[in-house]
Amino acid sequence: MGIIVQEQAGLFHLQSSGMSYIIQMIDGYPVHIYWGSKLNHREPMSDMLIHTPDTAGLDRLPQEYPQYGSGDFRNPAYQVELVDGTRITELTYTGYRVTKGKPSLAGLPAVYTEDEAEADTLELELTDAYSSLKVTLCYSIFADRNVIVRSAHFSNAGGQELRLRRALSASIDFAGGRDLEMMYLSGAWAREGNITRTPLHQGETRIDSKRGMSSHQFNPFAALVTPETTEAQGEAFGFSLVYSGGFEADAEVDSFGSVRFSIGINAFDFAWLLSPGESFQTPETVMVYSGQGLGEMSRTYHRLYRTRLCRGRHRDEERPVLVNNWEATYFDFNADKLVSIAEEGAKLGIELFVLDDGWFGKRDSDNSSLGDWYEDRRKLPGGLADVAERINGLGLKFGLWVEPEMISPDSELYRRHPDWCLHVPGRRRSEARWQLVLDYTRQEVRDYIFDSLSAIFSAVPVSYVKWDMNRCLTEIGSAELPPERQAETAHRYVLGLYELLERITQAFPDILFESCSSGGGRFDPGMLYYMPQTWTSDNTDAAERLKIQFGTSLVYPVSAIGAHVSAVPNHQVGRITPLDFRGNVAMSGNFGYELDLTKFTDEDKETVRRQIVTYKEIRGLVQKGDLYRLKSPFEGNQSAWMFVSGNKKEALVYYFQVTAVPNAPRSYLQLAGLEPEFGYEVLPECSGSRSIYGGDRLMKLGLPLSYQQKDYESGWFRVRATDTPRE
Repeated sequence: MGIIVQEQAGLFHLQSSGMSYIIQMIDGYPVHIYWGSKLNHREPMSDMLIHTPDTAGLDRLPQEYPQYGSGDFRNPAYQVELVDGTRITELTYTGYRVTKGKPSLAGLPAVYTEDEAEADTLELELTDAYSSLKVTLCYSIFADRNVIVRSAHFSNAGGQELRLRRALSASIDFAGGRDLEMMYLSGAWAREGNITRTPLHQGETRIDSKRGMSSHQFNPFAALVTPETTEAQGEAFGFSLVYSGGFEADAEVDSFGSVRFSIGINAFDFAWLLSPGESFQTPETVMVYSGQGLGEMSRTYHRLYRTRLCRGRHRDEERPVLVNNWEATYFDFNADKLVSIAEEGAKLGIELFVLDDGWFGKRDSDNSSLGDWYEDRRKLPGGLADVAERINGLGLKFGLWVEPEMISPDSELYRRHPDWCLHVPGRRRSEARWQLVLDYTRQEVRDYIFDSLSAIFSAVPVSYVKWDMNRCLTEIGSAELPPERQAETAHRYVLGLYELLERITQAFPDILFESCSSGGGRFDPGMLYYMPQTWTSDNTDAAERLKIQFGTSLVYPVSAIGAHVSAVPNHQVGRITPLDFRGNVAMSGNFGYELDLTKFTDEDKETVRRQIVTYKEIRGLVQKGDLYRLKSPFEGNQSAWMFVSGNKKEALVYYFQVTAVPNAPRSYLQLAGLEPEFGYEVLPECSGSRSIYGGDRLMKLGLPLSYQQKDYESGWFRVRATDTPRE
């Protein structure tokens, strides 16, 4: 395993325990040979050499990082403008380097290793002799994971300026002769995470974001799959961009059936000036191969992101059960009201109280005070410290909502610094939610936010922070950048955000940070590097959350998925669902409540108390176990999933039915991820009595499920390995 080099043949074989990725140099160009299940490399590789007709040129060559202008008419991975206005460069191979471990990326989030034996890295050095542009393609392959991480580093080694107009993280050509489909996550605010699957035909299939954020509309993830690929079988090639800004992912099919897939920073409205001696680093793309269907692809991403992307003390700690006051009070609260909710929470077993929007400046609605990060003494006469200490006295930790990337025109900060927002002189400043976006390309802006938040976090016992971002970027320009660098603003904004997040999370390592962007508008690996969980969607309706959480799990671990029980009728869709149904959906993520606990009946309180006791028992398995998706809410009326421990000795199964079915046929649920030779006890939550079944039977035949004749039915049961002889 590792990286095998055949210098004479120009072959580089990257090999993990279950996967191979092979590159060959042809006429100085890095060419893609193979990506798939592991090849043992016992025999010579000369029979894999690609030979193309002399007349075919680059347009028929399956390349690793293609260029434009020299005979390849498909989408390029990069484009550079020279001082004479031409856009032609031709990168050719000049050398390589193999190292142990995986390098970090300066100023960018990245997956990492804790021991250099976990991965090996190949760097391919390419040079354009005319312009002296140098590009290093970086490939890190993990030894025990079917994962390759790719990025590109540009440097100007010449004496004249260069301007990047396109700089993607990865490009790969799949040879013709095979049918492929593209899968991705689409949606909008309050309906994120829809799984879309479409066959590829000649032409382009593209997803992107031009919003300055990864967006609700499309997630920076896509997979190419074969038509027969399901949860448990078939090939899947996943691409996940570790980036929080505008992106593009494109699958282009040429006239010969070859597929070029590329992903990276959106080239729309992007440019980057490289003066002599300067460099540019792309974000990295995490590429996962699965020969065992979508489920194995997802679990590979989950394990990697949970343990080698997320960082800090909270990475491995069980997450607290919380109550958030937002849907309970919105902006209308005082200190006593907050404490009364916390008091009820303490009686029910809640561990964390989160004070949401409205505690600062003169914030009585969405239309003011963002940027004025000091407590509102009208609502909180004793300040945040008083509220936090009273809540701590109940045995609960204290959490706080902030939206530090925004500024309200009606704020003291804006009146002092009207130029601190993203804007273009002479143009109108588009407001959304009565707010503008702070210019995070500017160091003084980031310093102000760091100092303001640090003052609060140092004076108040804050254990959790919900970091929100509630609008897209418009009028993307910076008063501090010269004209020739204005097209760098969007990317510099993201780099500025990352710099601030690094500073503040390192300064306050004991705080559990959760990212949010009106829900899932910035649910991406870049944010998970700094904050190990994300508020998945502002839509808290349990029936809608089945799809949202199911879809999000295609690439993101359950430990990153925030899920709350809210009041009924639901505030987003008006639906009324049973408390048990809402609880079972929310317990399939980082569990909490977002409602007024003081309004619960005694019966409701008993249900909540039972849910919290149960979740505290199972959350380790939910947050760290392997997820198996059993029934898709996108394909029918029923949904199901299960969590399996690493040793396969314990599992937890949840199942749901949205609407009642008259005279319904008997429903069986086939489990997954168990050890076929183990005997398993299915606890009474499902079977009604103590029963022992073989793992093979549970997975092949399954268990019968019974639903009552009413809408929004759900249930759960545990499965435990036992030494009792199998039936």
